[in-house]
Amino acid sequence: MKSSNIGGQAVLEGIMMKNKDEYAVAVRKPDGNVEVDKKEYRSVVGRHKMLLKIPFVRGVFAFVDSLVLGMKTLAFSASFFEEEDEMEAGLTKKEEEKKERAEKWMMGGTIALSIVLAIAIFMVLPYLLSSLLKRAGASQSVFAVCEGMIKIAIFLGYMVLISRMKDIKRVFMYHGAEHKCINCIENGFELNVENVRKSSRLHKRCGTSFLLFVILVSIILHFFVQFDSMALNLAVRLALIPVIAGISYEIIRLAGNSESGIVCAVSKPGLMLQKLTTKEPEDDMIEVAILAVEAVFDWKEYQKETFKEVAA
Repeated sequence: MKSSNIGGQAVLEGIMMKNKDEYAVAVRKPDGNVEVDKKEYRSVVGRHKMLLKIPFVRGVFAFVDSLVLGMKTLAFSASFFEEEDEMEAGLTKKEEEKKERAEKWMMGGTIALSIVLAIAIFMVLPYLLSSLLKRAGASQSVFAVCEGMIKIAIFLGYMVLISRMKDIKRVFMYHGAEHKCINCIENGFELNVENVRKSSRLHKRCGTSFLLFVILVSIILHFFVQFDSMALNLAVRLALIPVIAGISYEIIRLAGNSESGIVCAVSKPGLMLQKLTTKEPEDDMIEVAILAVEAVFDWKEYQKETFKEVAA
């Protein structure tokens, strides 16, 4: 089946959907109304868009783009739920510009901090913990296997922990609504609440699956790239991050465009993990997701072209 190539992200009480260079954020505000904000996204590569077409290279920039856009849309959705005494009112143009600059710096700092923490928790910490075995005389192979097992344990533990948080559960329900909308469209059904509700909440192009592939690819690469020096091992692990992201992106891209048995088998672990990061949404959440989709994607035209090809 031809992929729709649309993707999205759950935000606070809403959904962000992206199609090519356009994205839309639909948020259910405290008063019950839905705010839909549609904009054009400028990639971090700027005018050098050819970089987004080079296999393995494009994955690195796609990952950075997803982080930037994700933080931006999260901040937009959160703005509707600030306390009244924190809401800015009557700001001058100069004050608004100053506020926007401060928010950009804050967003950049948050992204940088998130990346540093992710590297420390999911890459450096497993290495340091497994290095204790190495000091006890364990072989390189045993060390590498233990490092991989610790990575998976930390990653799964983190997913289980956050999935039990009350606020995160609602985000995961919107995440489920996002997937259900895409599955509804790509399976040829009319995009409405009833059809979306019946669709699967699991999807092979999900960011959760991408993160799992990042962990698995890193385990494989680190198994074969080992040095005696701890400092050199850590330096090489940092240097391999773009390579790992590039490979993982190509795997998830292939998964979203292929129905072969091998690809489906490779996708299984990611789909199973999505049972943690997606929840069954309520109908009003599905309504928000549909608005986000329709703001940036002509699903009727997609189905007309796709299923005409299938029939032919």
